[in-house]
Amino acid sequence: MMNTRHHKTYRPWTPDLYRRQAHTPLAKLPEGDLVFFLLDVVPTLDLSSIYAPYEEETRGGPPYDPTLMVCLLLYAYCVGVFSSRKIALACERNLAFLAIVGDERPDFRTISDFRKLHIQAFADVFVAVLRLAKELGMIKLGNLATDGTKIAGNASRHKAMSYGYMLKEIERLREEITALVQQAQGVDDADDAALGSRRGDELPDELQRREQRLATIQAAKERLEEQAKAAAEAERQHRAEQAAERERTGKKRRGKEPGPIQETPDSKAQTNFTDPELKIMPQNNKGWEYSANAQATVDSAHQIILACTVTTASNDKEQAVPMAQATKANLDEVGLTPPVDAAGQPTKIPNCMDTGYYSEKAAAGVEELGFDPHMATERQRHHAPAGTCEPMPAEATAKEKMTAKLRTPEGRALYARRKVIVEPVFGQIKGAWGFRRFLLRGLEKIGGEWNLLCLTHNVLKIWRYHCALSGI
Repeated sequence: MMNTRHHKTYRPWTPDLYRRQAHTPLAKLPEGDLVFFLLDVVPTLDLSSIYAPYEEETRGGPPYDPTLMVCLLLYAYCVGVFSSRKIALACERNLAFLAIVGDERPDFRTISDFRKLHIQAFADVFVAVLRLAKELGMIKLGNLATDGTKIAGNASRHKAMSYGYMLKEIERLREEITALVQQAQGVDDADDAALGSRRGDELPDELQRREQRLATIQAAKERLEEQAKAAAEAERQHRAEQAAERERTGKKRRGKEPGPIQETPDSKAQTNFTDPELKIMPQNNKGWEYSANAQATVDSAHQIILACTVTTASNDKEQAVPMAQATKANLDEVGLTPPVDAAGQPTKIPNCMDTGYYSEKAAAGVEELGFDPHMATERQRHHAPAGTCEPMPAEATAKEKMTAKLRTPEGRALYARRKVIVEPVFGQIKGAWGFRRFLLRGLEKIGGEWNLLCLTHNVLKIWRYHCALSGI
């Protein structure tokens, strides 16, 4: 969709004029270069949500054209340049970046502010790029795969504190504040005797610092207590579901009786002062880091990402249904419908997930949204014998039915493709691009940054597909 006519005055942007001068990008860069593809494609996308904040603004000088800024950010992310300072530096000396900005070269603060201001609007750009992939026939909906990966946040482990240490620190600070107040009162009494009704000094700096630190720790302590209460409620619900399942099947509990549910945080529970929304999570290298769990659902045909979200849950147990909802919403937005069978009836779209996603409730929720869940219920063994196609007995549980489905030849064939559909996407983003830490803070902004990364991944897939069709 072409951008509509805008009434706001922007700085002139004429990349065509600049790139056709002598010793310019058009003369030096190869035909079909990614930067020329972006310069052709980005102006055709619907960027109305990014233009909107500028249209009614009358203060200050003309801003940079949002199409320029979107094109610049997309190209920078495509080539693995994420820092606003490095992007600004490249705009001065890199030929491809110069092809985008021409003589209008934004500084690093402008780039950083633009990214922060419009980070949520990149969800709309994601859909616009998805619509382009659909028009090129790159989305087949024959087999989807959903998975998550941990990406470190912009938060230091050294700016964190455990609940047990908080209690000790609060007590210590209160004692120091009491002593300082008494000391200040003594000084005030002496000043009153010397100055009478005239004004003395302000509150001592040491007392201000301690009161600010006490308030910060108190707020962090309350956050941990709220999280502990929410976790306790979730555990109660989980135990109730397990008890109902045992009563239905007549099976006895395995192992020991679980202990009482704790409403208060564990003394080792931590929170971070830099980005309080993040939680510390285990990493693939066996270490621990304050991270976010980035989720993606990928189509098998050309590894186009159909939906992406970010969560602070370290496991994937509760992410199957939200990811299915996000995927369905995006498919509906771009007008993609499920394949039809021989009778012309729509079929359910296969969606493969590993064992970390499985629960009876999750599988049922995904199926209700129009997908055919293939969720591993246990670790898949190599060279395990295939199951039979015989119908399951009526008394079989949902878990037994899911296990049997994955052992059929069709189920095994679909699930075997899961790793090669979704995991290379994370490898390309984290390995090839080198993106291993979010730049922004706060779950909402991190989610927007993940949108930007995923739509950039799709842009690269579309560009390579375009080059293959054009024989470039």
